[in-house]
Amino acid sequence: MVRTGIEICSQAEFLEMSTQKGKKDQPDQKNGKRIKVIATNRKARHDYHILDDMEAGIVLYGSEVKSLRAGHCSMTDCYAHIEDGEMWVINLHIPQYKQASYMNHEPKRKRKLLLHRREIDRLLSKVQEKGLTLIPLQVYFAGANVKVSVGVCKGKKQYDKREDIKEREAKRDIERSMSDRRKW
Repeated sequence: MVRTGIEICSQAEFLEMSTQKGKKDQPDQKNGKRIKVIATNRKARHDYHILDDMEAGIVLYGSEVKSLRAGHCSMTDCYAHIEDGEMWVINLHIPQYKQASYMNHEPKRKRKLLLHRREIDRLLSKVQEKGLTLIPLQVYFAGANVKVSVGVCKGKKQYDKREDIKEREAKRDIERSMSDRRKW
C-alpha cells in the first residue's frame, strides 16, 4: 500500500493514477494501438480538397525506421501513385540515420505502400475516372508499425484557397471578440 495524501491505495492503483496525470504526453489511441504522429502534410490541406483517406503500411529499411523514431521526416512535394498494381509513395524524405554505418538508405527513394488488392483497385478507379490524385497526409507509428495516411484529393482553385483563408480569419476574429467579452 502506498499512502498518497489522504487516500490509501494499492501500488497498481497509484501507478494507474500517475499515468493518467501526464495524459498530454501520451499518444492517442486508435483501434487499441498507440498513435505517435511523425509528420503531417499541412500543405496538402491547403492545396487540395480531401475526399477520402485510408491507412496504408509502408516498406522501410531499419535505418529509415530509426530515423523516423527520432522524428525526422519531410513530406513536402510527396505524392503517391499506382504502378503495376502496386502503390508507391514518391519524394517522401526520410534523412539518413547518422549512427547507421555503410548500410544507410537513400533519403528520397521510392517506397512501397502496403494495401489490399481491393483497396488499390478502388483507389485506381477513383483516380482514373474523376481525375483525382493520391497525396500522403500523415506518417505515424501505430503501435510498432509505421503507417501512412493516404488521401484521395482534388486540387483547389485559387479562389477556393482564398475562401478558406477568409473563413479561417473570420472564425479567429469571432473567437477573439468572444474572448475579449469574457475578460470584461
